[in-house]
Amino acid sequence: MCHCYKQLNLLDEYFQTLQQAIKLYPTEGRLHFELIIELRRNGRIKSAILSAENAAKCLPDDYTFQILKYLTIPSVYDNEEEISFYRQRFIQGLQTLIAQTSLKTTEERHSALAGIGRLTNFYLSYQAQNDIDLQRQYGQLVHEIMAANFPQWVVPLSIPKLQPQQKIRIGYVSYYLHSYSGTLWLTGWLRYCDRENFEIHCYYIGNEPDPVTQQFIDYSDVFHHIPYDLSAVCEQIIADKLHILVFPEIGMNPQTMQMAGLRLAPVQCTAWGHPVTTGLPTIDYFLSSELMEVENAQEHYSEKLICLPNIGVSYPKPYIPPVVKTRSDFQLPDDAVIYLSCQAPFKYLPQYDFIFAEIAHRVPQAKFVFLRGSLIKPRLKRAFADVELDYEDYCVFLSIPERLDYLMINLLSDVYLDTFTWSGGNTSLEAIACNLPIVTCPGEFMRGRHSDSFLKMLGVTDTIAENAAEYIDIAVKLGLNPVWRRDISQRISQRHDRLFDDKACVVGLEAFYKQVVEASL
Repeated sequence: MCHCYKQLNLLDEYFQTLQQAIKLYPTEGRLHFELIIELRRNGRIKSAILSAENAAKCLPDDYTFQILKYLTIPSVYDNEEEISFYRQRFIQGLQTLIAQTSLKTTEERHSALAGIGRLTNFYLSYQAQNDIDLQRQYGQLVHEIMAANFPQWVVPLSIPKLQPQQKIRIGYVSYYLHSYSGTLWLTGWLRYCDRENFEIHCYYIGNEPDPVTQQFIDYSDVFHHIPYDLSAVCEQIIADKLHILVFPEIGMNPQTMQMAGLRLAPVQCTAWGHPVTTGLPTIDYFLSSELMEVENAQEHYSEKLICLPNIGVSYPKPYIPPVVKTRSDFQLPDDAVIYLSCQAPFKYLPQYDFIFAEIAHRVPQAKFVFLRGSLIKPRLKRAFADVELDYEDYCVFLSIPERLDYLMINLLSDVYLDTFTWSGGNTSLEAIACNLPIVTCPGEFMRGRHSDSFLKMLGVTDTIAENAAEYIDIAVKLGLNPVWRRDISQRISQRHDRLFDDKACVVGLEAFYKQVVEASL
């Protein structure tokens, strides 16, 4: 019954039914877990925390609910003060969780293992702070839980000797070896691999195979699909005697985080599929981008930072279909200036809401199209009211499940507005493929500098702002000056080859691999 309510988007009834079920079955962990996660996802953070505290009382020996009790933070913040409040709560909660974690008995070890196998601390890095200390503490906790459960898989490994004519064995492991923004770029590293010197092993631990999965199979020398079986995939990686193991992303999928807390290869790396330091003592290198990192960037990473040429990845140029729909198909007016803002809701921080209202104040024809932004409606309402405008006159919230429609929206829009502090990655690259001008303002950390690096690689830097005021000016000028807008769009279209399918980063990556292996032989 409760899932019917969820499908109908009757959230109050959905949550009430779940709560009634918990009263009837207070030790049914799945009910508690679903309630807490869905409350947080829907912006009901106080209820989520109360539910986590209740679950921890009902199931005191289940480590999952200890994590949720202490480390639950919002996916979306109502105001800037909330960010400070919940960060402080996380800092104190993490210290308490670490202090209370016992791994003495088999039951405790198994419960802790199951807990970190259900959750990651994904939302922490959306507060736009330097997370290295907190990530190190959490990473150490994960490592200790993994070491207590799998002591045989945390011992240091020697790099296998290279026999004459033998290739360096590189492994890539991910839950997302399918069409997914955090790993699409990885196909380029594999496609342009130097086959004479490297042997590629891929380990797919998810289970949503699609045509992109087939590309990973085609580009691998050895491909293993081992879904939902932690021990089996670890045994396979160990048996393959890799020189280097690469996790394209760590921090989104719990099983990946568990594996990364072990020592499955002599050298272990992560990359910017999730562009935040892991804090794990078992990850040696972070493979990043020359164009994205600031001078003091090593201070943001527990791993040794390796800056690969250009954007660091070889992103395949997306196929962009011809324009087969019109604005009216999406109930958008033909005479509007369409500003596309298509990021996930947790990328929008409240201190930047005023920007939309300021642009609208100066571009009366503006329409801001949000594809996943319904959670920030109350904030936008306030921001527009502050300049005596009604947000409903300017903000359009669309649900676009089909990829074709998503690309159509890009092709029918006039300007792409990048988010502050956490920039678009995949979305920005697809906007560029659609020749859509991008307004961006690079942030302090690499995760806020993706679009900036893409535009620098294209050599189209006119729409990179240094601050919020300049960002607004550029967005307004693009809205009011269609000649300049077309010029930007044309220059982007002429320079795609500079950005997509870049081989220089692969040469740099493989030089790094060789250097690491040779240094330890």
